[in-house]
Amino acid sequence: MPVICPKCGLPKDICACEALQKEDVQRISIYTKAKKFGKLITFVDGIESEHIEKTAKELKHKLACGGTFKDGHIELQGDHKFKVKNHLVSLGYPAENITVR
Repeated sequence: MPVICPKCGLPKDICACEALQKEDVQRISIYTKAKKFGKLITFVDGIESEHIEKTAKELKHKLACGGTFKDGHIELQGDHKFKVKNHLVSLGYPAENITVR
């Protein structure tokens, strides 16, 4: 007998909770700032805390850069503003909720 998800009521194999959470009205903003010695850092704000670690790991892997997540945002080394949006969409975040500044 399959295990049933308590949130959506579907079997765990086809649970849709994570996809539904990403579709909620969640505003994600992507911007860059110059840090020490003029190095650019790409910031990603607005990702929920329960998904931030996994999303940061995926972005660092796909963009082949270093980075971290802290204080509710993701920091990526380098200027990746426009690449990050495409990767977030491929991870399941809706494109209309992502703003690049």
